[in-house]
Order: sequence, then C-alpha cells, then structure tokens
Amino acid sequence: MTALRQRKGSKGKEHPPLGADFQPQQTNCCTDHHPEKMLHGDWSWGAIVWTSVGWSVSVGLGLLCCIYVAMLHENDLWFSNIREVEREISFRTECGLYYSYYKQMLQAPSIQEGLSDLIHDNLTESKRTINLLQRMNIYQEVFLSVLYKLLPIQSYLEPVYFYIYTVFTLQAVYVIALYLTAWLLSGSWLAGALTGVWYILNRVDTTRVEFTISLRENWSLPFLALQVTAITCYLRPQLTSLQQKVMVWLMYVMTFCFCLTWQFNQFILLVQALIIYTLDCVDFLTTTQVTTLYLVQVSGLLSVWLLQFCNSMILGSLVLSFIVAALFIRHCQKALQLRSDEHIFKFIKSKFALGATRDFDASLYLCEEAFGLLPLDTLERLAGTLLLYPYVLTLLLLTGMLAVAALQNLNRSKGGSTEERKGAAEGRAVAFRPDVAYNLLHTLFFGLLAFSTMRMKYIWTGHMCAVAAYGVCGTELWTSLLTTLRCNIKGLLRLVRYAVPLAMICCLYYKFWPKLMEELSELREFYDPDTVELMTWISTKTPKHAVFAGSMQLLAGIKLCTGRVLTNHPHYEDKDLRERTRQVYQVYARLSPEDVYEILKAVGTDYVVLENSICYERRHRRGCRLRDLLDLANGHIMDGPGENDPDLVPASHPRFCEAIKTDTTAYTALFTRTFQNKTFHVYRLKKKRKKSTKNSSEPTTTL
Repeated sequence: MTALRQRKGSKGKEHPPLGADFQPQQTNCCTDHHPEKMLHGDWSWGAIVWTSVGWSVSVGLGLLCCIYVAMLHENDLWFSNIREVEREISFRTECGLYYSYYKQMLQAPSIQEGLSDLIHDNLTESKRTINLLQRMNIYQEVFLSVLYKLLPIQSYLEPVYFYIYTVFTLQAVYVIALYLTAWLLSGSWLAGALTGVWYILNRVDTTRVEFTISLRENWSLPFLALQVTAITCYLRPQLTSLQQKVMVWLMYVMTFCFCLTWQFNQFILLVQALIIYTLDCVDFLTTTQVTTLYLVQVSGLLSVWLLQFCNSMILGSLVLSFIVAALFIRHCQKALQLRSDEHIFKFIKSKFALGATRDFDASLYLCEEAFGLLPLDTLERLAGTLLLYPYVLTLLLLTGMLAVAALQNLNRSKGGSTEERKGAAEGRAVAFRPDVAYNLLHTLFFGLLAFSTMRMKYIWTGHMCAVAAYGVCGTELWTSLLTTLRCNIKGLLRLVRYAVPLAMICCLYYKFWPKLMEELSELREFYDPDTVELMTWISTKTPKHAVFAGSMQLLAGIKLCTGRVLTNHPHYEDKDLRERTRQVYQVYARLSPEDVYEILKAVGTDYVVLENSICYERRHRRGCRLRDLLDLANGHIMDGPGENDPDLVPASHPRFCEAIKTDTTAYTALFTRTFQNKTFHVYRLKKKRKKSTKNSSEPTTTL
C-alpha cells in the first residue's frame, strides 16, 4: 500500500570445562569478571575497572543500535518532513490500530475518560461494545499516553516521536540484555560486545522494528531477553539467599511485562516450560529451581489475567495446563468455551500436514510468507557475518556434552540409597552448568520454532548471537580444540579467548562499516498519494460516526487517520471477529449484490472500501490469493488455469468487486459510488424502502 521513493538530490571468571571433575580450590582463582562478581566481595580495582568498562560497552552498543534503527526509520520515510496523515499511514496494518489507541488516550479530556472509552469501546467493532484492555495487549499505549501527559515535554516533543523513541529505546534494552547473557555465560564482556555487534549487523534477521514500530513483539521481546538474563543469573552457583530472591523478583517482573505486551505470550512460555521440564527430567535443576521457575511463569500470567479483566484465553492457555494440571484445565476449557485461539491450532494442524483444510482462517495464515518455513537465504546472511559457523560448532559441542551429562545424571539417579541420590543431585552442576543447559535448550527449541515458522525467527536470532559469542569467548569450545591439538596450556587458552573475539570484531568492522554508512546515506521519502487522498476524503466528506467495511489492514489505517467506526480489524484473536471478517471479505467473492448488501448491513456498514490490489491480486500464487481462499471456503471453482478439487462447482454470480464497477442496475440499486482513484473504490450502501404491494423484481431504494 505504501511506496517509498528516492529523495531529490540524495544518494541512492573462567569456568572449568563442562564435564570436568569438581575442583573447589579453583573456584575463586578466576581472573575474568562477571557482571555480578563484585556482589561476591571482589572489590579490587581491577574488578571495578574491568566491570565498569564492560557495562559502559553494553550501554554504548545499546545506544548505537537505538540510534541506528531510528536513523533508518527517518531515512526511509523522511518522517520529520511529512504530514501528520502520512506519518499515521506509515503505521502499517495492525500497527496503526495499536497506535490509534495511544492517539485516542491523548485526545481524551482526561485520563479517566480515556480509560473509560477503552473499556467501553464502540468504535473498533460496529454494533458492539468491547473492552479493549481485555481483548488486546495495549497497556503500553495507555502507559505511554499517561506518561506523555504527565511529563513536561509537550512543548518540544511531539506525541508520535515520544512513542517511536520509546520503542527504539527498547531495542537498546534488548541489546543490553543479550550482552549480559553472553557475559554471564562466558565470563568475558567481550562476548557481550561480539553479541551486540552481531545483532546490529544482522538487523534484517534480528528485528524489523524500523518499519513495524507498534508491533507487539517489538515491545515484548526486550522483556523476554531480560527474563532470560535473569534466569541465567538465577541458575548460576554461589548466589546468596538475598541475590536469589532479587533474581526471582526480576524474573517475575520481566515475565509480567513480556506477557502484558504480547498476545502470543502463552505459546512462548509453553516452549519455555517444556525447556524447564526437559532439564528437570535429566536432573540438571534442583526441585527448588524448577518450582520457582514454574511459579514465576504462573504468577506472571495470572497477574496479566487480572489486568486484562479475567481474559479467558490466558486462563485456558496450554502453558497453564502444562504447569498446573493438564487434566484439570482440559475440563475447565469446556466450561470456559475457549475459542479465541482455536485458529492457531487449526493453523498448526494444517501446517504440519495433519489434515487438509479449506478453513479460511488457517489458510489466511498458511498463505502468508511470514508463516512459512525459514528461507535458506537467512542462513546465507547469517554466515556472511561470521555468526552461523561459531554458532553451529558451539551447538554441536554443547549438545554432545549435554547428552553425555544427561546420561550420567540418569545413571546416578537410578537405584541407590537416598544419600547417593542426594550426592548425585549436589554434583549435577559439575557435569553441566544449569545456566548453560538452559540457554542451550532455549536456542535449540526456539531455533526449531524459527525453522518451522519464519516470523518466529526474531525470537531465535537475537539469542543466537549470545550463544555464538559464548562459544567464541567461553572455555568449552577452545578447551576441546586445544586438547585435541595437544596444546591445552592455560595461558594459551586465555590468549585465544581474548584474541579471537577481538580479531572477529575488527574483521566485522572492516567488512561492514562502509556498508552501514552507505545504507544510512540512502535517503527515501514516504509516497502514497492514493491512500492519503482516501483518508483526506473520509475525514472531510463522511459523517464522524460512519461505519466502514473493508480489508483488515486498510481499516486499521482508517481508524487511526479518521477515527471512523470499523466493522473488523487486524487483531484476530476473537472467534466472532474472525467470522465477521470472513463475511465482510465476501465483497471479493462471487456472491449476488443482494447477498453482499445483506451481509454488510448486518454489521452496520455505511461505506465499503474495495481495493484493486486485492480484487486483482497477483502477489500470491493461485490458491493463496484472498479471492481463491473465499472461493474455496464457499465451494466455488477458483479463477485462472489450474486444477480444482472435484467437489467445487462454478459460481452462479460474477465476482462482486469486479461486477460492481459495471454500474448495472442490480448494483446501482443498492450501492452508490462516492469515491475512487487508481487504488480504491468506495461505495455507500443505500437504504432499502419497504416493498410495495405491486412488488417489482428488484428492490427500490432511496439515496
């Protein structure tokens, strides 16, 4: 929908080897400094300076990433120079819907009235009053709007900049969290530096924040990364009781923030719960650790459940079923009549060929590239930045060591006296550090998820940078290699651990710094005159409470730019809304004008917007175009050459979005064209008169 054009005049502590015998006398002789080292009483000048440098580098890399994505956003759109309506149109699809609530809260006479309007909203879905705080994860928009009103910044910072700068700042938090995870695992902040460099250089595969600012994952993933950092620290040995309690509270707060800001939190936490369960099964975690991690997840989810007005989708989630009691929750799901997330399970069933489907909702996901398999060119890009090779080597080495350690733990646990089993439990960290084991399974599980669904790669690739940096700067990989070469000297090990990451950072700087500068020199400009014309017309020529029907993506923009009432929208986590969307989309199917009119009137439509890009779509292959999905769901033969299932039949009516443009009597009797340009056609629904006793073959209408 939105185009970009070139601007005029612009350029285009050292850890013993995993599996080594326990040597307590070596515990405190390590010269590396973890970020929590001073908490254990090491207040030497060397520790203070080295740790301070490490923290400074983390903040510097975080700010560098923040500034980098902010400049890309400005350079792509010339955001500072375009009109307000163009800025709002640049919030694509569901991003525009979420940002509209931030705008709505700012325009409210008071915070209380703004909250009341969100709790009793009748603009987002026509003929319905819904609680937006229950239905959607928009507390971040509420929080930012309140903060903007309270802070004395209105005179020099526009609301839109306050919003986007907050999101970009979260990217800095994300980088710092990954940095700390790598530092904790390896014992060297050079691993954190390498992590931050890799994250920035692989921006295409680690984030898409610069063009999808309001997307929920851009709010939530920084908190997930912080939670993983807190878990990594919690699972480290030698923490005092107070430090453990602090880590537990940090885990809870980060889990809560993560769950509050993304509707798919339950599926991510389910994978995390499976990781914890796996580690528990192979005896890498103590009972206290397992119980604590589970309780943190449950507490975070239940806190969000309360804030979202007892949202049944959270209470009946699989992760709670897994943690609390699968059988009990399974019976509760019947009582709760959970249908909000059933489209996800239909999608999973169809994606893994567990049954053919013509289900409209599942097909809508399956046909999107973001929900397909991870493209192989992703791996080529990751290899080009020297990230993939150390990651794979680290993964293979640690997986082998984990398997050996797991077998040893299981053998120790079999039989024996209580004292022997207790001794085995105390020695489980000797075979394999719990923090390393957690991060290894985290990257494995989410890597598999990324390969199965491309959109999930953004959860995996950031953590992948931390794991690869740990492999380069940690002891395990180099100890194995030097032992194989029969030159495992402690001084040489330390030299390699510092020299190799520094050499890699220098190599990456030499190779990619000119490319980054070239990328930042490319200046483009937002250019979408047809959409701007449409939004301007709607704002000036239609009633303020007019109801608009159309595609989910376009209607989100209409809500943001004009404040008009919608029939449907992109937040798809509601059964009734999905059915309403499928009905509204019949304007692109082969139905009679009378049937389409009745469908649109049933949801209170005053205007319907038809898009040529959907009606004559060529972006998707046959069978995945929206009109094809509708034909299949309606049992009709699809357009164009190709095979059709034998049970499909020809439609008895032409395609509505095409036929209405012919202005035949059957269509003009029910619809009046009120606006058109090269991209959009807008029709107003006429009011039907009651049929007279003479009753004609076609209904009479009034304008």
